[in-house]
Amino acid sequence: MSKQQNQLYLWLAVFITAIILAVVVIWAVVNRQDQEEQQEMHNWQNRSVDSGEEELSSANLSDIVRSARGWRPIFTSWYGRPSPDFVLTDISGKNHKLSDYRGRNVMIILWATWCSPCLIEIPHLIELRKTVSEDKLAMLAVSYITLMPLNTTEMVKKLVERRKINYTVFSIDTDAMPAPYSQIRGIPCSFFIDPQGKIKLAAEGLLMLDTTRAILQAE
Repeated sequence: MSKQQNQLYLWLAVFITAIILAVVVIWAVVNRQDQEEQQEMHNWQNRSVDSGEEELSSANLSDIVRSARGWRPIFTSWYGRPSPDFVLTDISGKNHKLSDYRGRNVMIILWATWCSPCLIEIPHLIELRKTVSEDKLAMLAVSYITLMPLNTTEMVKKLVERRKINYTVFSIDTDAMPAPYSQIRGIPCSFFIDPQGKIKLAAEGLLMLDTTRAILQAE
């Protein structure tokens, strides 16, 4: 075997080894994210009801905002104003018009596949969807397509399938939504719209399940 062939085989072996290492690293990162989300949800499920959820559920919206931890209210000038209407196509190809959801609460979640707090929030949203019927609450999760950081429709679809997300998900261009939804500065970001179509609250940051329920119930 010639020296040139030996070098070729050596480079081939290095290339294959690099691919294997990359796959192992990606698997480890994904597996760690899964474990972190499961642990976060486990911690929430084991919290004492007396220490939080009952207190939040009985509070009004002002009390909830004052006790905010890990999130903050934003776009306060929009509170009480009708939300601008929009039509979006979800990742399954179904069209959704915001005004068609009049008569029920609507939660609009802005998120991305690269956002760690967004991923931590997903199990809480899944549990919310399981416990609140669609005729009372519409959950619309919007992920903007971006290059930096990379967030594509294919990435969104794969994550939805892998996490078994049970609420409506969109992957759209950044200019497909009207203000204030197109003006967010950070994610996760959630907008709560009341049954009359008015913006009740906008929150930037990670929302736990008990806080989300409290916001929905608050006056």
